[in-house]
Parts: sequence; structure tokens; C-alpha cells
Amino acid sequence: MLPDIAFFDAIAEAAAAETLARFRMPGAIDNKHANGFDPVTEADRAAEKAIRQIISDRYPEHGILGEEHGDVGLDRDYVWVIDPIDGTRAFISGLPVWGTLVGLYHKGKAVMGMMDQPFTGERFIARPGEATVSRNGKTSRLGTRQGVSLDQAIMMTTSPKIFAEELEPSYKRVESRVQLARYGCDCYAYAMVAAGYIDLVVEADLKPYDVGGLIPLVEEAGGVMTTWSGGRPEKGGTIVASGSAALHEAVLELLNRG
Repeated sequence: MLPDIAFFDAIAEAAAAETLARFRMPGAIDNKHANGFDPVTEADRAAEKAIRQIISDRYPEHGILGEEHGDVGLDRDYVWVIDPIDGTRAFISGLPVWGTLVGLYHKGKAVMGMMDQPFTGERFIARPGEATVSRNGKTSRLGTRQGVSLDQAIMMTTSPKIFAEELEPSYKRVESRVQLARYGCDCYAYAMVAAGYIDLVVEADLKPYDVGGLIPLVEEAGGVMTTWSGGRPEKGGTIVASGSAALHEAVLELLNRG
């Protein structure tokens, strides 16, 4: 039996207690990358710890895949996928486009997901058959934009620098065709696809915890999310999220053109 929405609300509130208290406040920033910059803060670590505790107390038989505190039971039927702060670079820059991501996989497929942005008061949650957003105590259903052609599309990616040399030409083919390309919103961009404000996200080098909470949001809102080759996106890698199947097909054709 899948958790109810109240369980996701509890997770979001516990994480927000750790993140909001540290947002736009001075604090230590550690670098996880020896040859670059991959920041992590006490807010990341504390929020994931709080999330894991709630899940373990309620569902001790489930597995957990987390960005900051390791993995447990990844061979189990149900696995929770956690990114306590997706967009830590935005977090440490004071920009409210980060979010707490929590996804639930059943036998490897994402079936429920959440993106919570506590500073703006937006909570996006998806379960089978429904995707919603709650703002200021009001909940409404999410729906992607349909009937948008590639030359009308608004596209986002976290940064054009995330594409390896061999992938950059493929990405550039898509960027050159859309009406508007914007950078820098991490998980928030996928929520905007689900909400029908933008049409497309194209990214690469993503991990499972970067996408686990977002896949159900996009899919249950009427969109499509796959790898660049058209496969399931649960393991991350190269990712495309589109508001419609027709737009998705057009983007995949460009990305895979020789």
C-alpha cells in the first residue's frame, strides 16, 4: 500500500525545519568534489537525516537511497530516493529555486514524488493518477502545456556547462530551435513543466536522487520524462522532461541526430 499525502507532508515539514532555519544565513560550506565544486551544507545533512528517520520509523522494511547519508536495502521492492536540497548552489546563493526531493520507487519505477520549496510555500506532490501543488493552503491539480511545437517551447537547463564535450552539440541543436532557453533552476524547472509554465528541461549527468521525486510529477501532470535515448529515467544520466509526447519525440530526434 502506498503512503498517503499526509506522510509526504510530514516529510516536507521535517525537512523544512532544518533547511529554512539555515537559508540566507551564514554557515559552513563543504566541497564534495576534489576537482571542482560540489557544495554540501549542514542543512543538506540535517534535512536528509530528518527525512530518513521518518521513513525508517514508518516503513522499516523499505530501502533508502540518499545523497548525503548512503544507501540501505536497494534490492527491496520499495525504495525511497532522497535529495534533501536539490540545488545547493542556489541555496548557498540565497536563491529560492532549490527544493527538497523525495521519490518512492516500486520495483525500480518511480510511483510517487514530491518537490517542496518551503521558502516560497509551494509543495508539489504526485501519486498514481494525480499531481498537485499546494500554495498558501490552497491545493490545485497540475497539468502540462499541450500542443506546443518546438519553435514555441520554453526550455530550461541548470547550466550549459553540465554537458560533456560529446553531448554539447546535441544539446545545442535543441537550444537553437526553441523560442526561449533559460538557465539555473535545478528541480524547480521540472516543477514548472508539470505546472504548465515551461515546456522542456534537457539535462545530463544526473543521479537517481536528482530525478526520483520529479518523475511522477511530470508524468502524472501529463508530460513525458526519459533519458536521451528514450529509456526510463529512474537511474538518472541524460534526461529530457517535456510537456507533451509530441514535443518529447521532436526533442529526442534532435538529440540523437548523427
